[in-house]
Amino acid sequence: MKLYELSLILGLGMVLSHSWALLKPVSATHWLRRFSRNLPLGVFLMLVATGWFEWNLMNENLEDIAHYKNILLIFFAVLGGACCVYAQDFLAVRGLTVLLLLAANFTCETARWHPSLWRDAITGWAYVWVLAALWLSVQPWRLRNWITWLTATESRLKQGAFIGIAWGLLVIALGVTVFR
Repeated sequence: MKLYELSLILGLGMVLSHSWALLKPVSATHWLRRFSRNLPLGVFLMLVATGWFEWNLMNENLEDIAHYKNILLIFFAVLGGACCVYAQDFLAVRGLTVLLLLAANFTCETARWHPSLWRDAITGWAYVWVLAALWLSVQPWRLRNWITWLTATESRLKQGAFIGIAWGLLVIALGVTVFR
């Protein structure tokens, strides 16, 4: 995937998700407040994250792990499934953190060789995902607290939505112009 394609996908995702919060703040607030403890969504996110990690591991060419690759594949598949069964508290947040780490890796690898220094905007955004994922993996209830704060008033949610839409439009503009 090219950086401009990734930028268009990420920017469009930001614009659409934040437009939903802007246009339908009541339903967005209701969904966001239930996200942290949404077990079916948590199982889905964790299984998607496990599958993506397994795919990355299968395609890894490091000689250092070549002898252990099959054992690692089995171990991480069992670990991902076990999380769905034995770590159900805040599973949606935990699945999201793994997906954020995987998305950050993919984003940084995609942006690595682009000649424009604007790639640092996308890479910096990916590093924010990493920091958020590390913080939330240790303290997953913080996301619930942050969502509660964000959705305490409709105006606060709308301000956050405007910021997200503006960032998404910038990312789309970079994808259409600079990253082409």
